[in-house]
Amino acid sequence: MRQTAYLSLGSNVGDRQQHLRDALRALGKLGLVSAISSFYETEPVEYTQQPWFVNCAAALETYQSPNQLLVDILKIEQAMGRHREATVAKGPRPIDIDILLFGNSVVETSSLTIPHPAMLERRFVLEPLAEIAAEVHHPVVKRTIRELRDALPRGQAVRRISANAEP
Repeated sequence: MRQTAYLSLGSNVGDRQQHLRDALRALGKLGLVSAISSFYETEPVEYTQQPWFVNCAAALETYQSPNQLLVDILKIEQAMGRHREATVAKGPRPIDIDILLFGNSVVETSSLTIPHPAMLERRFVLEPLAEIAAEVHHPVVKRTIRELRDALPRGQAVRRISANAEP
């Protein structure tokens, strides 16, 4: 059965926007990329001593399971130069792709949690996601993405730098 997965993409190394476009093209091989937000420049959170990110959100229509999708996303990241074991946690990276939502699924395994556990606190995730999925409901907290974004406290600089991006 085809499901809609909502993904967050980010890059803060090299040509950040090109890295996002390359990742979106690669994701297109896993299903249909049916929506892409604008690109946003965002300040790093948690590990702040690094360059700013460019982030976006995408909707991917896929027949894969959540775990299959994760395996293929990790392959895309690795092919693009991300080596999770060799990098500082939350540190600089050419690409980061997170599964935020997967239909109405709730998944908790040792390698995957859906909905993404930190998305409720991250403006750099919710701002682009609200652009393409404002009325989608979070399956656990039962609020729309727009409501979640609007409930965030001030802070976390996020500024739109380009209109809807095409891979």
